[in-house]
Amino acid sequence: MTQSAGSIRFILNDQDITLTSVSPTGMLLDFLRLERRLTGTKEGCAEGDCGACTVLVGRLQGDDLVYESVNACIRFTGSLNATHVVTVEHLAAKDGALHPVQQAMVDYHGSQCGFCTPGFVMSLYGLWLSKDNPGRADIEKALQGNLCRCTGYEPIVKAAEAVGKARPDAVFDPLLKKREDIKARLKAMRSDGTICLGDGGARLIVPSSAADLAETLDAYPQATIVAGSTDVGLWVTKQMRDLDHVVFINSIEDLQSIQENGDGITIGAGVTYSAAFEAISAHYPTFGRLLDRLGGEQVRNMGTIGGNVANGSPIGDTPPPLIALDASVTLRSKAGQRTVPLENYFIEYGRQDRRPGEFVESIFVPNLPDGDQFAVYKISKRRDEDISALCGAFRIALDGDNRVKSARIAFGGMAGTPKRAAHVEAALIGKLWNEETVKAAQTAFEQDYQPLTDWRATAAYRMLATKNLLLRFFLETSGGEAVQIQRFDGVA
Repeated sequence: MTQSAGSIRFILNDQDITLTSVSPTGMLLDFLRLERRLTGTKEGCAEGDCGACTVLVGRLQGDDLVYESVNACIRFTGSLNATHVVTVEHLAAKDGALHPVQQAMVDYHGSQCGFCTPGFVMSLYGLWLSKDNPGRADIEKALQGNLCRCTGYEPIVKAAEAVGKARPDAVFDPLLKKREDIKARLKAMRSDGTICLGDGGARLIVPSSAADLAETLDAYPQATIVAGSTDVGLWVTKQMRDLDHVVFINSIEDLQSIQENGDGITIGAGVTYSAAFEAISAHYPTFGRLLDRLGGEQVRNMGTIGGNVANGSPIGDTPPPLIALDASVTLRSKAGQRTVPLENYFIEYGRQDRRPGEFVESIFVPNLPDGDQFAVYKISKRRDEDISALCGAFRIALDGDNRVKSARIAFGGMAGTPKRAAHVEAALIGKLWNEETVKAAQTAFEQDYQPLTDWRATAAYRMLATKNLLLRFFLETSGGEAVQIQRFDGVA
């Protein structure tokens, strides 16, 4: 493991920052507000839900410089090496003239109490940088992660539509004017080795490659690996956990590739939901629609599919469709690599098939064979930006006689791990794909799952919803007429 100079280096607005002492659990929001007095970035929820803390983080992707909205409240400062952090204070011109995005919010009365406004401005600024003349769907997607209690959103959407259509040629935008300079500065900040800060108890480690990560975990097998921090961030802000050794992997390019071939797609463990969206949507459209409901845009820009798999949460959204698609996971350590079926990776609640020193390197998702039917459904209290009460994925293949040749059904939120419905699958295979078969197979869910009651849903609601989703899948794949779906009279 080659160690580089012990410092985290990044650009904050127009200033180069070098930090030689950084807490492994220090958050960007606290750095901005408490140390730099950039108080336009607000703390609302401290869990990546409200968007009041939204900033942009620019990073090099090959020779390109890409800016994405992120939640500063759950973004660790230690993850920022060789990035450009942009806050709302950087948008206006030096003479006080507002940026077009800010001016549009004024013109269309997009602010009332003003607390959430900087976050909305930064999300709209990210959209303004990345897309000309966005449609309403683009705007609503960009604002999924921003909550407002005052305006009702319509004035904000109108401001976004207006600024997207009218883009002044002489705009003084700081990121457009200095783009090449920023790229050169970020390239100079890249590290060729592993950054290691801290002595004794708590260490902050930033490997530069997958090989360096394997070396690091061999030396510190109990270290906490942080990719997007959309989960680990809440360990700190909500559960007040102390983390000893923290390894940040979001800058490892080896883990950020998406490779497609005739057999399927291989997704590096560091690929974010946003980066994976296009490839996944092209191969499995219903899976892509699920990604659009996974958090807000800020969360999708930070969180990774590899992290969603690695942490083994029973309510992670991506494992059910990945299991239904027969995905496999490649694990790596200093000793080498091994690949296991994803469904076997989850052993029991809080326990995964990951040995000391191992990390998730990539996930392989096979192509869906011609004729296979596949769908994934998410049930949550809010449609957008909410954790699943349950998430189900269905895949069947039929023979020439309309009999079920094969079936793979997997659910999250129904057991201690993401889990296949083996008894339901057995009840379907060999049977005609019709309403009678489906209704008979519904009862087998009670053999596969014994769900819990919590604040997201009761056990009875989860079980009934699961049965109804199988019927929905049948209706959508058979083209049959709608039938009466059983209703739940209790409280979810």
